[in-house]
Amino acid sequence: MFWYWFFTGPALLLAFLSLRGERKRAAYIADRLSATPTYLPPASVIVPVKGEDEGLKENLAALAELDYPNYELIVAANSAADIPPGVLPHRAKVVLAHATDTQASEKIRNLVAGVRATRKRSEIFAFADSDGRVPAGWLMALVAPLSEPGVGASTGYRWFTPEPPAFWTLMRSVWDAVCNGLLGPGDAPFVWGGAMALRKETFFEARVTEHWKNTVSDDYALAAAIHAAGLRIVYAPGALVPCYERLGMIAMFRWIRRQLTITRVYNPRLWWPALGAHVFYCGGMAVSVIASIHGSRLAEWALIALLSPGMLKGTNRATLAKAALPEREQWFKRHGWVHAIWVPLATWLWLAGLLASACGNTIEWRGYRYKLK
Repeated sequence: MFWYWFFTGPALLLAFLSLRGERKRAAYIADRLSATPTYLPPASVIVPVKGEDEGLKENLAALAELDYPNYELIVAANSAADIPPGVLPHRAKVVLAHATDTQASEKIRNLVAGVRATRKRSEIFAFADSDGRVPAGWLMALVAPLSEPGVGASTGYRWFTPEPPAFWTLMRSVWDAVCNGLLGPGDAPFVWGGAMALRKETFFEARVTEHWKNTVSDDYALAAAIHAAGLRIVYAPGALVPCYERLGMIAMFRWIRRQLTITRVYNPRLWWPALGAHVFYCGGMAVSVIASIHGSRLAEWALIALLSPGMLKGTNRATLAKAALPEREQWFKRHGWVHAIWVPLATWLWLAGLLASACGNTIEWRGYRYKLK
């Protein structure tokens, strides 16, 4: 009985506490999505490219067709061989880094080259990833919060909407959506590299390039620079990016371990609480199932109480994502249910990923092996 309540008591408390702020988050997202942007200064959009991505041509075309009055698109790569033939839109400006520094990731080296090549009149730096297909209003949504006092950077996030979906691609969508649930009103704990923006003057005053030196993670380093400067990061739900990439089981586990290893090294304040919470979540589930098999009615009700908040929160995440991505409404109608039903399974996947990322500081990314420091 001691071990039962040792896991189940904290797990139930954490489950119900996780629902705090969901109404405020929903109201915040509705307000942001309904607002009409008026702050539209000249901008530079920088996207690094390293080889082929699923739908790369369409992803770059979406970045070239944004609903924004004055911006340039810079495609940054280390060499011309990294850009597949026939994928570049006409308006893209190509920048080649030809960098040899091995202390920073190739992505960061490409981003630095892109920043150096931006036009002088641009007042905004926005960064995208080549594996996402941004909506037309993506840049407007990212830029809008930057006019607010105390805001250093804005961030969107991704939502995996694979077509056609398979089990593991849908499971990754459920797994990754948990991070999206951390973004709402107030100071965001991180920025996502595929949808982040800041004013040019902030970029240099916060010394982002210095934070990028000798690191692999562009987004965690940029977030650290913004917070070190005493500024806030604002979530822009209109900059939610649908991702169509599909992958199998082994590739997904490698991807999860890489994401969480980067988090453990560069943002342990996120990693450690996640590990503790999932030990209790999964422990509570396991002992409740065992006790239920042995005939405990209390354990059956405890299991229901433990699973319900997570499934409700998963439903809310999908509902808010559908509001931010009206062009993907049909996908959510067909597959949005997995974000409720599969949450318990994704919880175990989180625990497995956290444990797998607990040891070792070496990752593989885009053909390179990096030692995280």
